Amino acid sequence: MWLIFIVSSEVTVPVSMQEVAGYIEKQVAYLSGGRGEDSSVIITLPECSAFSDIPEEALAKVLSYLTLIPRSVTRQPGVKFIIILDRRLDTWASIKTALARIAASFPGNLHLVLVLRPTSFFQRTVTDLGFRFSQEDFMLKMPVVMLSSVTDLLRYIDENQLTSEFGGTLDYCHSDWIVLRTAIESFAVMVKDIAQMLQAFGTELAETQLSEECSAVEFLLLSHTEKYRRLKVQLNEALMLSCFLTCPYCRLLAQLTDMEMAFDGFFDKHHLKLQQYLQLLRYEHSFQEVNCFSVPKISVANMLIFLIDLCLFQDEMSQAQVLILHGHQLAAGHHYAMALIVQRCNELRHQCDTLTSALNTKRNSLTQAQTLLRLLEEAQRWCDDGAYLLANQQVDKFQSKEGAQAALRDIEKFQEAAPPLLCAGVDVLFLEYESVLTPCLQAHIEKTFQKHSSVQALIQSRQNCLRKLADKHVRPIQLVVPRPENPPRAKSPLFSPKHGILILYVLSQNNSQVISIVSQMIYCIIVRALHVMKELIETERIYVEELLAVLLGYRAEMDNPSLAPLLPTSLRNKRDVLFGNLPDIYNFHSSVFLQDLESCLESPEAVGACFLERKEHFHLYECYCQNKPRSDSLWRQFSDCPFFQECQKKLEHKLALDSYLLKPVQRLTKYQLLLKELLKYSSGCERASELQGALEAMLDLLKSVNDSMHQIAITGYEGDLSNLGRVLMQGSFSVWISHKKGPTRVKELARFKPMQRHLFLHEHALLFCKRREEHGENADKTPSYSFKHCLKMSAVGITENVKGDVKKFEIWYSGREEVYVIQAPTLEVKIAWLNEIRKILTNQQKQLKGLNTFPISHMTHPSQNPANNSTLPAFTVPALAIHMMCKHGPKLTSF
Repeated sequence: MWLIFIVSSEVTVPVSMQEVAGYIEKQVAYLSGGRGEDSSVIITLPECSAFSDIPEEALAKVLSYLTLIPRSVTRQPGVKFIIILDRRLDTWASIKTALARIAASFPGNLHLVLVLRPTSFFQRTVTDLGFRFSQEDFMLKMPVVMLSSVTDLLRYIDENQLTSEFGGTLDYCHSDWIVLRTAIESFAVMVKDIAQMLQAFGTELAETQLSEECSAVEFLLLSHTEKYRRLKVQLNEALMLSCFLTCPYCRLLAQLTDMEMAFDGFFDKHHLKLQQYLQLLRYEHSFQEVNCFSVPKISVANMLIFLIDLCLFQDEMSQAQVLILHGHQLAAGHHYAMALIVQRCNELRHQCDTLTSALNTKRNSLTQAQTLLRLLEEAQRWCDDGAYLLANQQVDKFQSKEGAQAALRDIEKFQEAAPPLLCAGVDVLFLEYESVLTPCLQAHIEKTFQKHSSVQALIQSRQNCLRKLADKHVRPIQLVVPRPENPPRAKSPLFSPKHGILILYVLSQNNSQVISIVSQMIYCIIVRALHVMKELIETERIYVEELLAVLLGYRAEMDNPSLAPLLPTSLRNKRDVLFGNLPDIYNFHSSVFLQDLESCLESPEAVGACFLERKEHFHLYECYCQNKPRSDSLWRQFSDCPFFQECQKKLEHKLALDSYLLKPVQRLTKYQLLLKELLKYSSGCERASELQGALEAMLDLLKSVNDSMHQIAITGYEGDLSNLGRVLMQGSFSVWISHKKGPTRVKELARFKPMQRHLFLHEHALLFCKRREEHGENADKTPSYSFKHCLKMSAVGITENVKGDVKKFEIWYSGREEVYVIQAPTLEVKIAWLNEIRKILTNQQKQLKGLNTFPISHMTHPSQNPANNSTLPAFTVPALAIHMMCKHGPKLTSF
């Protein structure tokens, strides 16, 4: 692993002060700090009347704790120990028991046991005799020395290593020692916790998967920096506490300082690598953007576009040069991906060189092709001028010899000004411009020379006639008045100001070829828009005809007496259920909407107004779709009925009735597709906003239909759902609920998992339902929703942000008596719902200001922080509360 923190052995001791504190406080044994020979550590067992009552396990823990302290300070496992067993007021039996327990429980290297034997004559005599007979047993287990008085201790231990109770000068306070040890162990545990947090943080940094999104890496930088800052605060607090430690434990401070230095060094490297990785991502993104451009294929049709966009390519090449410079700067900064960046720079440089060469080649080709086009244009203009010259020569002047000769001179002079291109010939022209010759240019050349041949034949014919007239007198010729030219066609309303600017720009180029190309492009746009409009009208006619066939061939036939035997009795009164309001839909389309569409055939951009003006009529489809589940259920029951088979046979329909009953739903989706297509070809026209509005109206209608289809599947609601207003939103969420009241509160606190609820947002209420789906072969595919709870929007408030999850928000009710924490499936769904709820609450506030003069009170909660949460309160007015209670009643159905 990248970082290892070594924690003091004091933190990992099997016994802590907390476990043996009771016995340490009773001074069963203690460390005075004194030392014997060979630096042996002295452990004192003073007089203790209850020593024999101490359990073996407890004594073992006390001795283990005391022996581990000097080993952890000196960091030497072979530390020797001397035990002073003070039994001056005790008996030989107690001494024997104590020695046996020490031999069994002492965990360290016991160098010597010094026993202060009893001072009374009788017990001292018994002790001497008992020790004499048991000496060999004790010596085998540990070296034991019996001392008659405190003075005998000085032969084994110096005076300055003994406490005052043994006649020494060593200063020792047992209570201070306990406080010091407690502080040291607490600090050591703190160091261990910090080390573990640093280790966990280092593991998290090392195992973090780096995203390829710049925003995700930026978020990682911020989050890692924040965690680093919090850990540094804890490290600094620990360093401040360490100043109270004594010198023998200063290594904890050194260890903590080393951990901080290692942590700082690693995080600096990690932070630098993340920054460089972010720089690399941005560089790669810029590289992909610049690297994606290339030279397009050149043809006569897109030459003008290429010449206009040539400056854009030059700008992109400038961006590539800037990117190359930026790459070299990153490499000079010792970026860890320096090899890759240099490789990208070389690729871009090669790409720029290749593109520059290709652009120069294409520019030369285009210049040569432009020269050829200009020459061909001059040749065609000369041919047009020749035809115009012949057409405008006044025939009445040919009656005189002078007039015929003057006309001959005009023709000869005109021929002298013929372009050199026409004198070269087709084959010569093909050879000269072979490098840029395309099938389109070749056809253009052949067309020009064919035109020249035709004009040249007319000129020669006119010259022959004039020469004959110049030699003899001719009769005057009857002049014929020429027909007027066809009036110019009116411009299509699809021409927008944008198109006009393009036309002016093209005309300013004085290039007939370009003018022709652009004109063809605009003509294609107009044709496509008209084609879409024609498709809209044709499909509308077919739709109306199919509706009429269903109404006459099925619905009307249910009243036909001749077919009555084929119709089941239970189906005779279900005509309105099976067909719904299909007659109303047919009447609207056949009598109104079809005529509106047909009036827009020549002006497709006006069709948007048709949809907007008839927007309210399209709500017929909501009623139809709400009835559709009942209709489908009825059809599944009687689909095999002979009546329907007979009607289908008469109509010669290949599909059954259910396919035609689906037509209205399919027609709704077709409208929005055709409007999108029409908007694409009319984006610049003046009435494009109406087309956009019509498209949005159709999309809103589809959403409303979908929501209403879910609404009709609600079961268990006692009341009329129509009183709650239109359904604005519906969807599935995870919900947590809490109440202030006792029993409900306890019940909700016991719930750890969220409830899955399907929410319906109406204009006046928010419904909580539970989604249920039936399974099985005959089960309905449409889910149902069991009603659970209803919140009146007049008493609802929202908290937009909930700590811990950006997808959660709160809906609180009646002054936070009930709080619902709602988790949306995505952040976008949450934002959409909050926007709709906010609109409802804002509209309620506006209505209250108009209906009431009472002050409006904001329902907020004291614990909410406005700086962190954006909360929209509910608005309460006494008059409104009375009105709502009278209208809906005071009771609310609970979850």
